[in-house]
Amino acid sequence: MIANFDQIPETALAWFQDGRGAALATVIETWGSAPRAVGAQLAISGAGDMMGSVSGGCVEGAVVVEALETLETGTCQILEFGVSDQDAFAVGLACGGTIRVLVEPIGSGQGWHETMLNELVEKRAAREAVAVQTDLTSFNRRFVTPSAAPDAFAADKSSFVEGQGTQFLAIHNPPLRLAIIGAVHIAQPLALMARSAGYDATIIDPRSAFGSAERFPDEKLVADWPDEALRAHGLDVRTAVVTLTHDPKLDDPALQEALASPVFYIGALGSTRTHAKRIARLTEAGFDEAEIARIDAPIGLDIGARTPAEIAVAAMAEITERLRRPGTRPGARQSSREVA
Repeated sequence: MIANFDQIPETALAWFQDGRGAALATVIETWGSAPRAVGAQLAISGAGDMMGSVSGGCVEGAVVVEALETLETGTCQILEFGVSDQDAFAVGLACGGTIRVLVEPIGSGQGWHETMLNELVEKRAAREAVAVQTDLTSFNRRFVTPSAAPDAFAADKSSFVEGQGTQFLAIHNPPLRLAIIGAVHIAQPLALMARSAGYDATIIDPRSAFGSAERFPDEKLVADWPDEALRAHGLDVRTAVVTLTHDPKLDDPALQEALASPVFYIGALGSTRTHAKRIARLTEAGFDEAEIARIDAPIGLDIGARTPAEIAVAAMAEITERLRRPGTRPGARQSSREVA
């Protein structure tokens, strides 16, 4: 079982409701080569258990100590760590950066009210984009919708509200999703890697011999035809779609649904020859050159991949590149990715 490191508010709420006590630590500012981005979170239980991270291990020990204190006092704390710190378990950030961390107890004093944290968890479960704006002087909190901060949500980047140095906006976009068309051998490691990277992965294949629970234990399997399954699944800017079957009857309807949507990544397995035939079919179906150019094919970054697992690594790397560097486009990357 893979620990879901994106479920930090959920973990803190569960610990609190189990009577163990809990606090949330959030990176609110960084300078230099900080190992975690602004918005990264760590949940701490009253027994010192941890889920997530705020520094990749450099200062977690000191944050836990301070978090346990907030559970006693009910006060929020803003901590600062840098390369010169000499605290036990927190000798500073080896990469030379500096971070500020907000530590908030759950259910007491200045901390989170259980009702509001529960509402946040419910919104996240419903894939509702929401942000939490916290006043760092009063520690009052309120929910903010995408319409009030469209740029922050689009960038998926937590930060201080522009011109308001005491107002921190923590973005909670819906979890990333990956729809995999074709329960083939490459889908097995790809689904596992996607879940490790924080994606909700769904494998779609109407062929029962392929999409079986024996071949894909612990994975979400859908046996509908790909176009119907994708419409039911929902395609949004937080979704990636890959087609792996080599069968136009399955891949093409899925690609057509994906091209008509705002998904951030579309990848298709197959050689350049296979893709040339695919382009001809999609053109005949009414898609223009710019639309078809959204498809990354052959799928994956050219890392010399040959085995199913290596191809899955290449595909997951390319998905990550499209997510984090949306302006990049594929070049002449063929060689090992030319799977017929």
